[in-house]
Order: sequence, then structure tokens, then C-alpha cells
Amino acid sequence: MLDALLARCTFPAPGTPVRCGVSGGADSLALLVLASRAELKVTAVHVDHGLRPGSADEAAIVARAANRFGAGFESLSVTIEDGSDLEQRAREARHSALGAGALTGHTADDQAETVLINLLRGAGIDGLAGIRPGPTHPILDLRRAETEAVCRGLDLDVVEDPSNADPRFQRNRIRHELLPLLADIGRRDPVPLLARTALVNRSIATDLDTLAAELDPTDTRALALVPATLAHRVLRRWLVDERGHPPSKADIERVMAVVRHETSACEVSGFRRVARTNGVLRVEPTSGPTAEAGSPSP
Repeated sequence: MLDALLARCTFPAPGTPVRCGVSGGADSLALLVLASRAELKVTAVHVDHGLRPGSADEAAIVARAANRFGAGFESLSVTIEDGSDLEQRAREARHSALGAGALTGHTADDQAETVLINLLRGAGIDGLAGIRPGPTHPILDLRRAETEAVCRGLDLDVVEDPSNADPRFQRNRIRHELLPLLADIGRRDPVPLLARTALVNRSIATDLDTLAAELDPTDTRALALVPATLAHRVLRRWLVDERGHPPSKADIERVMAVVRHETSACEVSGFRRVARTNGVLRVEPTSGPTAEAGSPSP
């Protein structure tokens, strides 16, 4: 069974040192098992958010599993206060603690949930591409039922996180309410369909990125000659701010007005100004929010 599942995973080469985020749930425990089976040098990392009593006991469960499969073990603690955006803040704290390049146990079911979450947020093609596959998401093609079967077959203790049933969190409502409703309405499992949607959107996004990389984002003449979708993508990549945040749709529309010579300059987020001289765009800092420049120029 493990070898058949492993054939559908995207682990790095045998002998590669990896850090695996292991909460003690079925998905992350299966990740630990399969990474060990793939002959990686595994360190299982448990991150304790301290949000509920008994969370320290979960670290002990992970430590026992790591020892059983010949992996190292590391326990980290982060402080998260209850309140708004708890799910997002906990996720960010966990990823920060794990560090870049850590492996996580996201499955095809997580992919389907992510696509629906992003759809409800009004995301474009990048959001609907879902979770990107690759070495850091090596079990993304597996189903949650399969990770649970791995744990049952190996008689592993599995942590049942009560927060996974908390209806305060949007992902939980999508998991327990929306996906079952879609299955009932469509009379079929929606997870493979949503995963395929993500794959298609990812392919389109990759092709657009390839085309975008060939264009000079400051050349208004070149931008004016390509389809608007591509021009928007070029500008969005160019105008990502120093925090890594992409510009808003409204920002892009204002810059496109400068590209089309409808105005000479405009303000964009991050207290920045985009201006044009002789058909070339440039970004300038501003001291704060100011009125958008609107005088036409050649």
C-alpha cells in the first residue's frame, strides 16, 4: 500500500534532509511515514499554538511516531491570541516556525477546499490554481481517506483536533457542509473535479507568466499591443510592493490609463506613483495619499 501511494507523491531524492510539519493528524502522520519510506532524512516538527489544553500531549504523539520511523523530532511553540482571523494567524505562525522549504501534508481534499475558499474571495486565475504542487506539498495527489487508511493500517495514534469541526472557521464549513452539498447536488465526488480545475488554471497561469516574462513592464507601447489580460499580469508582477503584496485591480486599471495615454500619472497602493515619460513607465514614492494625476500628455 505504501509503495503504491509513494508512486503518486512528489518527494525529493532519497537522502535529502527535510523538515516535515507534523501536527499529529492523519495527513501529517502519513506525510511522516511516506517521507521515511522515501528514504529522506526526516525531522518531524510539531508546532504548538497553545490554543487548547493538552496540546503538549500531541507533541508526545508526534515524537513517538518520529522515533518509530527513524526520524528526528523537534517541538516548537508559538503564541497565538484568540480573536479575529485566528485560522489565518495560526497558519502564518506555523509556517514561520517551520521555515521555508518545510514539507506539509496537504492532500487533494485540501486542494478542493482551497479552490472553493479562493472562489468565495473573488480570486482570479492564480487563486483558482489552488495549492502549487511540488516537493513542499508531496502528498497533494492523495486523498484524506488514504492518509487515514495509512494511520489505521500502521495502528498509529492520531490527534483529533477539535478545532477542525469549529464552524467559526470557513474551511471547516466548506469541508463539512459545502463539499457534501456539492456531492449531493452533482451526484459525484467534487474533489477530483476541483483538483482538475486547479490544474487547468495552473497551466494557464504558467503560460501567461511565460509570456509576461518576455515583456518590458515599463514599455507602454508594448503593453498597449498585447491583450489586456496579459498587460495586467505584467503590471501586477512589476508593482508587487516591498512586502510582497500585489496591487489591487483598481491600481492596475489606473496604471492602464497611463499606458493608454489617458493620463500622465496615477497613484497606486503603498504610497507610490506611476508616471510616464516618452512612453516609459516609472515608479516614484510619494509622501502619502494624494490626488490622482489626471492631465493628459503625449
